Amino acid sequence: MFNKDANVKKFSSDTRLATKAIHAGHDPTEWRSRALVTPIVTSVTFACKENEPMDYLYARCGNPTRSCLERTLAALEEGQYGSHFLMKNGVSRFQMTTTFVDCTDVEKVRRALKSNTKQPLNLGADIVVHSLTKYMNGHCDVCLGSIVTRNKDIYQRLSFAQRTLGPVPSPFDCYLVCRGLKTLPVRMRQHEKNALDIACFLEGHPMVKKVLYPGLESHPQHEVAKKQCRGFSGMISFYIRGGKEEAKTFVNNLRIFTSAVSLGCVASLVEIPADISHNAIEEEYRLKNGITDNLIRLSVGLEDTEDLLNDLQQALDKTVSV
Repeated sequence: MFNKDANVKKFSSDTRLATKAIHAGHDPTEWRSRALVTPIVTSVTFACKENEPMDYLYARCGNPTRSCLERTLAALEEGQYGSHFLMKNGVSRFQMTTTFVDCTDVEKVRRALKSNTKQPLNLGADIVVHSLTKYMNGHCDVCLGSIVTRNKDIYQRLSFAQRTLGPVPSPFDCYLVCRGLKTLPVRMRQHEKNALDIACFLEGHPMVKKVLYPGLESHPQHEVAKKQCRGFSGMISFYIRGGKEEAKTFVNNLRIFTSAVSLGCVASLVEIPADISHNAIEEEYRLKNGITDNLIRLSVGLEDTEDLLNDLQQALDKTVSV
């Protein structure tokens, strides 16, 4: 099915995101069927032929569908190597350390910098880590992470871990992320449009105490976000007037927004972080960081804007009467 001698399309650094997301790593001439959609190769093992080099030998070592996704991610980050690795409390095994810092305070960031601290690839970082589960896949049907690097030594160490320990994603999951990436730019534009309209609506509603969305001029990092980002995504947090009872009443009365964790899905989600995503964090730390009982998080999806606004309005109306 796959033609190892195919001339896989290469894209220069000046090719823009939307073009790379659709084409990079996906050249129909690479497989003999010439299918426009990347084939899903589920085989764990691959036939060997004497005196011929092996592109694929065993699933831990490589998979054609996974290779397509790795090349796409590498192109998007302008890295040389895309390697999938589900990191769960394991960064120290790869001689990496983590420092948590409040990035809204430049001085705190400066004080946290160490001799081995890096920034994204084009700015000198060793690796870039993504949760592909969120916007990059975009449909809430994959749980997957990725690492992209230009450092050959790091790549070889991560590849060794894949081959020996087996933390590799399934071909079907790779296919789903490949498919999701093709619509990433157009999805993000709609996520942002819906979220900005909703953030403006919430900011003007009497039942809302404060809205946190970098797309609003009222956000303390609005100017920084404009300089560093191409858009503002679909993530909004806001403080509803009252406490836990008001927050729960609001969430329970929503009809389109689904109460669920995660983010970046085509469907709109809502949660009370203190009760769900951050309930395992000590209360003192939560309160110190503004995660109070009346904080609500929205992951704004791709539904019709007016429908979402109407849903929020009717839920807030019912909360007023509590």
